[in-house]
Amino acid sequence: MDLKTALEECSMALNLFLNNKFSEALELLRPWSKDSMYHALGYSTILVMQAAMTFEQQDIQMGISTMKEALQTCQRFRKRNTVVESLSNLVSKQSVDQLSEEEMHAEICYAECLLQKAALTFVQDENMINFIKGGLKIRTSYQIYKECHQVLQMTQGNKSKNETYHQFEGGVKLGIGAFNLMLSLLPGRILRLLEFIGFSGNRELGLHQLQEGASGSSLRAILCTFTLLVYHTYVSLILGTGDTNLEEADSLLEPYLQKFPNGSIILFYAARIDILKGNFEKAQLTFQECIAAQQEWKQIHHLCYWELMWCYTFQQNWLQAYRYADLLSKENRWSKAIYVFQKAAILCMLPEEDLKKTGEDIVSLFRQVEGLKQRIAGKSIPTEKFAVRKARRYACSQPVKLILPALEMMYVWNGFAIVGKRVDLTENLLVTIEKEETALQNETNHNEYYMDDMCMLQLLKGLCLKHLGRLMQAELCFNQVIQSEKQIKYDSYLVPFTMYELGLLYKQQGEREKAVRYIETAKNNYKEYSMESRLHFRIHAALDSLKVSPASTP
Repeated sequence: MDLKTALEECSMALNLFLNNKFSEALELLRPWSKDSMYHALGYSTILVMQAAMTFEQQDIQMGISTMKEALQTCQRFRKRNTVVESLSNLVSKQSVDQLSEEEMHAEICYAECLLQKAALTFVQDENMINFIKGGLKIRTSYQIYKECHQVLQMTQGNKSKNETYHQFEGGVKLGIGAFNLMLSLLPGRILRLLEFIGFSGNRELGLHQLQEGASGSSLRAILCTFTLLVYHTYVSLILGTGDTNLEEADSLLEPYLQKFPNGSIILFYAARIDILKGNFEKAQLTFQECIAAQQEWKQIHHLCYWELMWCYTFQQNWLQAYRYADLLSKENRWSKAIYVFQKAAILCMLPEEDLKKTGEDIVSLFRQVEGLKQRIAGKSIPTEKFAVRKARRYACSQPVKLILPALEMMYVWNGFAIVGKRVDLTENLLVTIEKEETALQNETNHNEYYMDDMCMLQLLKGLCLKHLGRLMQAELCFNQVIQSEKQIKYDSYLVPFTMYELGLLYKQQGEREKAVRYIETAKNNYKEYSMESRLHFRIHAALDSLKVSPASTP
């Protein structure tokens, strides 16, 4: 099968995939997956996506073994003296002219397979060896992309610009773009830890390459689009400051909504963008459409349940939020610990009579959390560790109840940045928080968690006030947490996170020096607290937006 035909077939498979015909797409690719590099890449990519969504061990195994086969298929088409082996004599004009078109494509497909296999290796097993193996694969992949980028620059003028050349170009833009974007998010200390020497991520370059790739007509245009959408709708929120570029997300998605109006993945992103705009009611309807659109990949339903759970949490519709948390805890494998914690946390928000109707026992749910914790690449997941720590308050015979745990979890996922777009809902949350604050102050004998709970409420209250534009009051709340540092016994994460939020508040008021000072303090003066790496990601993004070169800090 020649390149042109292979690319045409893969394009058909991609259309099937976007139309929810997942198994038909696989059937189209399978027969040639051992003989054509693009069939191999497409086939294994779909299986890897499935593995990433189900988290089932057998799917992960299947994804890895298919990727291995895909790598072997691509390897057969690569130039014997591969570009990477000849690193010493960097890509020369002569070696580029000797590369056949097929060999150019083989390099890019090989790099793409390697990258996906590395990602799965991280998830598959806990031992450090796999982690290092994964790291090395990523490195090789990055090297190949860099070389292909050089090939692209050298051939820009001379090769007849045919359709397959544009496909190669799309592959390079996807790789260079995704790598630069990914590496630009990593805080310096994590980059050092991974020893990605010579790996530097340039966010602007990454976004620019992906935007160019997304606007092209290559097979990888949709992959560039999805990478940008994940970045704008999730990454910049959970690992960033919460400033999202929704205009770009909208314009990226628009052509696909026209072309695949029932495509579940497309509908999912459309709903997610609505959530980020604060249109929760519209998003809820679109998620229901997305669920109804297909029954084959249940995992897409689970993604919708997670989002719906938060939608209803933002609206404080606790019974509905509980319904989706309950479905997730029963049906999905990603993180049982988080789902059960989330379910119990939501139940804590219900009035007594509603709670009775659910027939659930909050204490026993919280007690299950610790046993459900999992390890990935030898590490436990920070959010799970956090949930386990919080749930321990229910471990002893006299449980000490958590205060507004559903809202605290909402902060962990940066939900206040989303709900803050809606004045009505933010005011309702403020009422809930202040009611709890008064109740806590009025208790006659304070338990050992009193200061921790009080400070947590001040942080959440400050966030609400900030989004309501009551900045002076927000500042007072944040300062109260920072001044109580010595009295906090368990939730040491509160102080560095509050410092960071106060820094963002000063940034909003245009007090740049003060903003940098507080954010730097959060970064340099605190260690060993919950979700430390998540905060370091956010700090990295904040300092980046304040244009502070990270080099200036130790």
